[in-house]
Amino acid sequence: MTKVIAVLPAYNAAKTLAQTVADIDRNIVDEIILVDDASTDETVATAKALGLTTIVHARNLGYGGNQKTCYQAALAAGADIVVMVHPDHQYDPKKIKEVVRPIQQGVADAVFGSRMMEKGGARRGGMPSWKYAANIFLTKIENIILGLNLTEYHSGFRAYSRPVLETVKLEANSNNFVFDTEIIIQLRNHGFRIKEIPIPTKYFKDASSVGFWRGAEYGLSIIKALGQYILHRIGLKQYNIL
Repeated sequence: MTKVIAVLPAYNAAKTLAQTVADIDRNIVDEIILVDDASTDETVATAKALGLTTIVHARNLGYGGNQKTCYQAALAAGADIVVMVHPDHQYDPKKIKEVVRPIQQGVADAVFGSRMMEKGGARRGGMPSWKYAANIFLTKIENIILGLNLTEYHSGFRAYSRPVLETVKLEANSNNFVFDTEIIIQLRNHGFRIKEIPIPTKYFKDASSVGFWRGAEYGLSIIKALGQYILHRIGLKQYNIL
């Protein structure tokens, strides 16, 4: 039996946390760990009331910094598979079974939920047009440089095997949103197998979302990370995340 732990990187998620947890199948997930990134609402109290293993950052570390704590805690708790679920309920926790299955079957080391696999699904789910276009554009660049064929690099619904998280240099990664791209670069560099499953897109009032200018900053950070990967691969410069 594989031990599956769901990690919830939380920031001001009190309004949506209970519904997220209710949709997590406890026949599949053995433990839920929530890491609160110095929220200013009732996220911590809600998490404790729901009986979740709760870790609280004394100060806000950012999305990537939160993930680092999530994965370290899950490994320390004996996880064989770690699935990240955003507690804002933007990603459907009912898809956990599908996202962990390829790892359990031994055909993948990491599995990503993709909002772009179903043609037109992302726009029907409310993804803003500028974000949709940027997602496609950046994914094409990332596929070309990394030699992969993914439909989306920017989903936050992901599952990783224990060997993946023990191999990649999590602490060397950014504390910001580009963490998600950096870990894909690390997966590619180490030859880990990546698979995708289709997931629905949900944009709504209480779901967290990156605005245009932060999105532009995120895009530039991705380009920088890809440039570093190229320099590393051709031997011109070594980077500590690889």
